Amino acid sequence: MVSRVRVWLNRTYAENVFFMDQLRRNPSDRAVEIHATHGDADSPVLAAADTAELEPEGLSPAGYVEYALDQCRRRGIDVFVPRLHQAAIVAHRAEFTAAGTALLAPPPEAVAVFQDKVIAYEAVQAIGVPVPPWRRVRDADELLAAVEELEAAGHKACFKPASGAGGVGFRVITRSPFSLAHLTGFPGPHVQLDLVVDALRRAEEPVDWLVMPRLEQPEVSVDCLTGPDNRVRLAVGRTKNGRRRGFTLHEQWLEPARRIAEGFGLHYLSNIQFRMFGERPVLMDVNTRPAGGLHQLSLCGVNAPWAAVQLALGEDPGEIVPPFLGQDYTVVSGPRPLRPVALPQQRDPLPAVPAPAPAADATPAAPAPPTASAAQVLPL
Repeated sequence: MVSRVRVWLNRTYAENVFFMDQLRRNPSDRAVEIHATHGDADSPVLAAADTAELEPEGLSPAGYVEYALDQCRRRGIDVFVPRLHQAAIVAHRAEFTAAGTALLAPPPEAVAVFQDKVIAYEAVQAIGVPVPPWRRVRDADELLAAVEELEAAGHKACFKPASGAGGVGFRVITRSPFSLAHLTGFPGPHVQLDLVVDALRRAEEPVDWLVMPRLEQPEVSVDCLTGPDNRVRLAVGRTKNGRRRGFTLHEQWLEPARRIAEGFGLHYLSNIQFRMFGERPVLMDVNTRPAGGLHQLSLCGVNAPWAAVQLALGEDPGEIVPPFLGQDYTVVSGPRPLRPVALPQQRDPLPAVPAPAPAADATPAAPAPPTASAAQVLPL
């Protein structure tokens, strides 16, 4: 009898409930048990897991590695998919291997390259992958010089942290003065240049930002599955143009993604993002982890999470070609269950009101479980 596979996801994105669903519905019909940990008791991944724990707060990277090793030993983890403290964890791969756990993550050298976007841009440019023009800025004067240089060339300037993920800290520079017009509708990514300059001049420490032209759509995220032999097994592009999403196998996106994944050893699952600069695609970002939207490849008949687990276990799935490309779709929100939790007492409870006695033939109604929103895909 084939034994079950025990997989751990640590402090991952809520959307990875679908990653977990795909592991359980694997085409090998293999039993999978999922362990999840998180710092938020209301994360839907905790409810979706077979076993779950809250993570301790305030651990250093080294302390977190010790915590992770203990989890793997106690829980009998076969495959660990690390997101939090990925760099520290992969540096101790030998210790996890000794504990019987395979890390579904690239080697430390690959993770290090893509932690800093400046290092990443310089590295991929050296292997012939186009990148947008960029300037690293630390203070208000450097920001002004970079913005003026881009605007003189006819570009709209934007900035983002030199390290980070998920679009956190991304802003588009505008010279329009702040007015009531900026307080109507929903908040957007635009920020007034004078407000940013003033904040920088008042800051006690320098920032670490990249300033570059705002790139145009479509945005194409290429999900790659790469083996420890540095050979890509799967590469599929997910296109995004406004609300409309779709898929592509066009080589203008896949060829540079393969070059990056194979050239830097981005083992297992990675996500390589491109946008348009003028008439050509340029690299926007590289994630050394599974993308939150990876499950959307199921619309192309592909179960990428399970293929990655197979690779981590030494079971090579071979080259994976989508049997078809799914139709265009959009992403909407839907409910997911949460684990029951005891909320802290906020105030003295009101006097209890006696409930009416149920009829003799009445069946007590089960309480509805609490829910949280998670993204789902619908066709267009």
